[in-house]
Amino acid sequence: MLRVRSMKSRQRGLTMFGFLFTAVVLVMIVMLAMKLVPAYIEYFSVKKILSTMGQESDLKSKSNTDIRQDFARRANVGYVTVVKPEDIAVDRHGAVPVISTEYAYRTPLVGNVSLVVDFSASSDPNAAAVEVE
Repeated sequence: MLRVRSMKSRQRGLTMFGFLFTAVVLVMIVMLAMKLVPAYIEYFSVKKILSTMGQESDLKSKSNTDIRQDFARRANVGYVTVVKPEDIAVDRHGAVPVISTEYAYRTPLVGNVSLVVDFSASSDPNAAAVEVE
């Protein structure tokens, strides 16, 4: 009898309920990651495009239309689909124009539940976001 009791106390492992709970949690985390990673990749592409445009020497001489067309060309090359040239705001109150955008990335999650992430990017990291013209 003593021998049986000691074997029970030494048993280790995962029960079926514990395994299913762990599997469901891991599937949910993987599903969220699969939905969020493309959004953040696109955000970092937009951020890189805006910072590169903000460092150009001829930015002061470009019109807002030229800036938007330049963004459209760069976004096409960088596979940016969420931000359109019309979503770009250009603030010319400072010495150097500041190009910024605010947008929401929406993707369906499960059924009628969607995941929405708000992003804001600017050519000047210290600048506040400007309303879209």
